[in-house]
Amino acid sequence: MRLHILLPLALTVSCVHGLPQSAEEIIFCGSQPYYPSKYTCYTGDFLCPILDGTPTLRCGPDCYLPSMYGCQNDKLVYPPQSGASSAGGGSATATASGPAISSASASAATCSETPTTFHLSDGPYENYFYSDCHGANHVVVTSPRDDSNLTIIGPRLIVAWPAGNSGTLAFFAPSNGINGTLGIKLANGTSDQPLSAVYEPGNSSSLTGNDRVGVSSLIEFNSSAIMNIAILGSIRTIRDYTEGPSILIPKIQDAIVISEIADGGVLLSRVWLDNETSTQLSFTPTGDAGSIKINNRSLELEAGTYNFSASFDYPQLTQLNASKVLNEHSQDLITQSPDQAKSLSFLSYSEKLLAGTWRFLTYFGRDSMISLLLLQPVLSEGEGGAVEAVIGAVLERLNRTDGSVAHEETLGDYATYLAAQENKTDTAPQYDYKMIDSDYYLPVAMDAYFIRSSVGQSRASSFLAKQATVNPANAGLSYADLARISAEKIMNTSAPFAQPGGQIQGNLIHLKEGQIVGEWRDSTYGIGGGRIPYDVNAALVPAGLRAIAALSAAGFFPEYPEWNTTAAEYAQVWEDSTLAFFEVRVPAANARSLVTSYTQEAGFGFPSNVDNITSDVVFHGLALEGNNNLSNVKVMNSDDSFRHFLLNTTQQDQLTAFVNQTANNILAPYPVGLSNPVGMLVANPAYGDEPVYNANFTNNFYHGTVVWSWQMAMMAAGLERQISRCTSSSVPDFCSDAIVSANALAAYNHLWDLIDSNSDLLSSEVWSWEYNDGFEAFPLGALPPPAGSNPTESDIRQLWSLTFLAVKRAHF
Repeated sequence: MRLHILLPLALTVSCVHGLPQSAEEIIFCGSQPYYPSKYTCYTGDFLCPILDGTPTLRCGPDCYLPSMYGCQNDKLVYPPQSGASSAGGGSATATASGPAISSASASAATCSETPTTFHLSDGPYENYFYSDCHGANHVVVTSPRDDSNLTIIGPRLIVAWPAGNSGTLAFFAPSNGINGTLGIKLANGTSDQPLSAVYEPGNSSSLTGNDRVGVSSLIEFNSSAIMNIAILGSIRTIRDYTEGPSILIPKIQDAIVISEIADGGVLLSRVWLDNETSTQLSFTPTGDAGSIKINNRSLELEAGTYNFSASFDYPQLTQLNASKVLNEHSQDLITQSPDQAKSLSFLSYSEKLLAGTWRFLTYFGRDSMISLLLLQPVLSEGEGGAVEAVIGAVLERLNRTDGSVAHEETLGDYATYLAAQENKTDTAPQYDYKMIDSDYYLPVAMDAYFIRSSVGQSRASSFLAKQATVNPANAGLSYADLARISAEKIMNTSAPFAQPGGQIQGNLIHLKEGQIVGEWRDSTYGIGGGRIPYDVNAALVPAGLRAIAALSAAGFFPEYPEWNTTAAEYAQVWEDSTLAFFEVRVPAANARSLVTSYTQEAGFGFPSNVDNITSDVVFHGLALEGNNNLSNVKVMNSDDSFRHFLLNTTQQDQLTAFVNQTANNILAPYPVGLSNPVGMLVANPAYGDEPVYNANFTNNFYHGTVVWSWQMAMMAAGLERQISRCTSSSVPDFCSDAIVSANALAAYNHLWDLIDSNSDLLSSEVWSWEYNDGFEAFPLGALPPPAGSNPTESDIRQLWSLTFLAVKRAHF
């Protein structure tokens, strides 16, 4: 028995431009360059690998070891037979089916557990997932629908891998040139699970020595197609093309080798810039398909069904299956919410949790910590659990120089590419430290686990004693050292505002110099060009300080025993004194006029709902010092959620007004407030009274008048926290105010009604709407993009959008 597997091709000519692999001379087998120590060339153009120092022989379209197989009439036979030919003839082409391997290798290829598979549909995107003990795979098939905007939606196949944030992309166009006539779909197996695993154990035929893993399936074309674009390597490279100005990097694209393979198939192979790792993508006709023709750098495929296979040989992550990512008290979620449980598992690894798929299959500090805080009631704790994976990943990637938490990790092929842009030959991961909000989540997450969890309390000493190993720059530092460095930054930067007389705008936390983003609304116009974000200053800074005080009181940061009181004092000042800087109050008559004008200018035809405005409209602006000399970015928003979820403030008049303001804005229908039948909007620019607001906060902007699942989860959890204080030992004044307390309850239940009515969308990253005699949910990436930009495609699954596994409706 032999496995059908893909062998890495020999190195391409482009390798000489990257990192040196060895001093060995590259020679050619036909048109394919290779190292003689890795391959043997037969009949001038057919390569067979050298396995563990032993050359494999050729048998027709295969390579084999004579100790394992024989060869008769260009076909492998088992067991080896005396007199069997040691080398066959046959077609002089390479093979995608690979060498025969031993029974021991075949055993190693078998996983003891059943693969995890699922299918998620978000037309025009069909998403298929396959994970086993060797690796995890996400396949996205995009095929235009009758209602698709053909200027932005076309036939496309993506395979995304969490390991290395890697993948492949193939774009197809109809041969007849008529957009919308070509449709593609996966065809084999069941409609829910058409994928099969590709696996080859690591051996000396690979330049890396790593296992080669991936997926295969049948893909059907309803008419003749041209594969005109293929990208192999990094998801970041793919996103540069799909989201940027269609960027193709010559150094990467020119390294793709296109070869004919057995049975009329074609193989695309590329060796990464590290000169070791390789990605492969192949298409082979089946019985009902026509031929594939290579036309320069394109493929021409006749109508029919083809086998496609995609694989790579990068080091894999250690996936936490659903039973391991959830704690023992939450195992029933595996059967109650199988989609969400499987999705959480796909994004969870013992090394780190990943932000989303397919676009963000990498570490994002903020995303993982927000997810931890919302999901903690159901996440696994202890050594090897999900909670410690999050906190450990953040500490590992900290900037030891200034204490900044890493926002994003870039690794694999794209990290090598970025290094090359700086004339460096380096494959080490790179870290992005431009965000300012991520710093404050770290002490909050540590407090939630090491102080508020009994398991965390028992694990604190051994966990913090660990030595950093991921980021080479942190070598020699323990997790305790890194946590202290981070806390020092927070204490130092928050001190000026907390001093007597220090409550001035200049002492608030600003974006880093030269950056236009710095918190979760990290798109170009996410906070309207503001320099001083509302969420960071009014919620995250005091929350981080409260957590540092609690950690210090428990014996953390022994170098600074005074932080127990100092951090708490700082936090009180930040809690009490920041809201006033961001407050926007619009008199009722002016508010009605602004909303009427906004509704007319928006041009969607939805009602203004101005009859709902019976008093002044109050909210807190997204940021200070915005574009067009705006002192305050006057966009109503959902970021009140951070303050409600992270803080129990104590200035009673302010708290009562803040709870009431949030409730009013949740209850009010858009465009008066944030309530929309498709969910709670994260932005409403109706009160801006400047053209720039309407231009930059629309239903096709990433952080415009759209819905983010996790923001609804945080708002729901935050309102629950505040309402629950009414039955605590320290009852806030708003609980005794009949109007405000009733308003808060009404807002909470209304929000949950919106959540429940959009339950099918909750696990998605972000969604938008269209208006056709009523609001209808619509994929953000399927809407025409803003002028001058490409469409922003939503991830089918985002880590922080799975938080409804833990955030549940309370019945007050």
